[in-house]
Amino acid sequence: MRDIHPNYPPCTIVCACGASYATRSTRGDFTVDVCGACHPFYTGKQKLMDTAGRVDRFRKKFGEGKTTAQRKEMPGGTPAAAAAAVSALKTKKSKKDETPAS
Repeated sequence: MRDIHPNYPPCTIVCACGASYATRSTRGDFTVDVCGACHPFYTGKQKLMDTAGRVDRFRKKFGEGKTTAQRKEMPGGTPAAAAAAVSALKTKKSKKDETPAS
């Protein structure tokens, strides 16, 4: 058999926070900036980054979530009213198309 596998010796990975892990690698010993011991997601210190207030602008524009009663108060809030509005638009368009040709 051919020996096609690379050398896979034991190595040590050292994090910037000081934690070290023993494993195996073809690369050898190396350091990393973030590990499971210091990453905010794993430590529970993660913060939601709201870039330029996008979440607040979305909530202001579309609301926090309207209740069913609030939707019914809005014009066209019920499905029947929306269907009636759509059919009215269709009839207006079809009447325009029925103009006699000159």
